[in-house]
Amino acid sequence: MEKQAVKYLEIIREQVLKEMDISRELTDIEIYEMIDGFIIDISKEAYIGLESKNILRTEVFNSLRKLDILQELVDDNTVTEIMVNGTDAIFVERAGHLYRWDKVFQNKDKLQDVIQQIVARTNRVVNESTPIVDSRLENGARVNVVLPPAAINGPILTIRRFPDKPITMEALLHWNSITKEAADFLKKLVIAGYNIFISGGTGSGKTTFLNALSDFIPKDERIITIEDSAELQIYGIENLVKLETRNANVEGCSAITIRDLIKCALRMRPDRIIIGEVRGIEAIDLIQCLNTGHDGSLSTGHANSAKDMLSRLETMILMGMDIPMNAVRRQLESGIDIIVHLGRLRDKSRKVLEIVEITGFNNGDIITAPLFLFEEASDSTSEKVVGNLNMVGELEGMGKLKTAGIRL
Repeated sequence: MEKQAVKYLEIIREQVLKEMDISRELTDIEIYEMIDGFIIDISKEAYIGLESKNILRTEVFNSLRKLDILQELVDDNTVTEIMVNGTDAIFVERAGHLYRWDKVFQNKDKLQDVIQQIVARTNRVVNESTPIVDSRLENGARVNVVLPPAAINGPILTIRRFPDKPITMEALLHWNSITKEAADFLKKLVIAGYNIFISGGTGSGKTTFLNALSDFIPKDERIITIEDSAELQIYGIENLVKLETRNANVEGCSAITIRDLIKCALRMRPDRIIIGEVRGIEAIDLIQCLNTGHDGSLSTGHANSAKDMLSRLETMILMGMDIPMNAVRRQLESGIDIIVHLGRLRDKSRKVLEIVEITGFNNGDIITAPLFLFEEASDSTSEKVVGNLNMVGELEGMGKLKTAGIRL
C-alpha cells in the first residue's frame, strides 16, 4: 500500500468508530459502506491508487471486525502456525519452516484488542490476574494467550491453524505419513472398538491423526468429545456431543475441568469418548473410563515414545491419586490396547514412527510388543528422510476383532 494511504488507515478507523450506532449490531455490509464513504471523501483531497484503496478498505474492516493485521494470515491456507511475540515480532510457520513476517502491530493496545476479541467469543477472560488462557477462533484454530506479568515481552499470542477441510487418512497416505498396510490395520481396530492412545511431540500431528482415525468410527454410534478448546473436526456422525472446559472467572463462575466433563460424559450414554489431549490428573478418569465398558475410545498425549507415554500416564495418575504403582499399571494395561506414536522428523515431515500393542502385565511391569516400526533407509539425507513403516509383529489381543466379526 502507498505510504500516503497508510496514514489514512487509523483516521478512517476512528471516523467509523465515531459514526457507528452502538445501540444495535451493525452488519458487515453497513461497516463496509461507512468505510467506502470515508475513502471517497479522502480521495477528493488526495490521490490514492485503486489497489491501495482496496487494501485500505480491507485493513480498516479487519481492524474493526476481525483480527487486524493477523486476519490475512488466518485466511491463508498455507499457514499452519502464527506466533506473535509482543507488538514487533510476528513469526509464521509454512510447510514446517518458520519465517519472520514483515508486518507488526502499531502498539500494545491494538494487540490487546485483538486478544480480548478472540477470548470474548468463547466466553473466556484473560487479564493481569488471569494471564494465561486457551481459546479458539471461529474456524476452529487453537489459540493460546499469555499476558504480562507471566510474559515478560508480551502479550504473547499463538494460533495453531488447522486445514479448512479435515485431513483424511487418504491424505496421510499421499504424504507417506503412514503405509496402506498400517492404515488398514488401524481402521479394523477402530471399528472393532480397540482403545487407542496417540502420542507424540509438539507439532507431530496428534490432533490431525486423531481426526483421521475418528473417520473410521461407525456412523451409527453416539460419540462424546472432550477438549480444553474445541478443535477436533469430526464429520458424518449425527449423534455427536462436543464438550469444552471453562476457566473460573472473577464473576464467580467456577471452572469446568476435563475431569468434570469425563464424569459427566459417563452419564450421557456414550458408545465412545474422545478426549482431545490428556495433560494432568484427568488421566485417572480417562483410564477408569476405558476400564468401564467404553471400548473404542481415543485420546492423545505428549511423549517422546510409546513407552514414555505409559510412564507419563503413570505420573499423571499418581499426581492426583495415592495408590500403589502396581494398581496404576494394571489399570493402564487393562484400559489401553494400542499406542500409536508420531514424530516430526528433521526434514519437517510428520510420520507414524511406531504402533505398539499392550500385551499384558508381568512382575510389576506393563508388557508391550511393537507391531509396526518406522525404519530409516540408508539413502536418507539431512534434507530428506527416506524410510518405511514396516510390520514387525502380529496382534495378540484378537478378542475384540472376533467379537466384531472382523478378520485381519
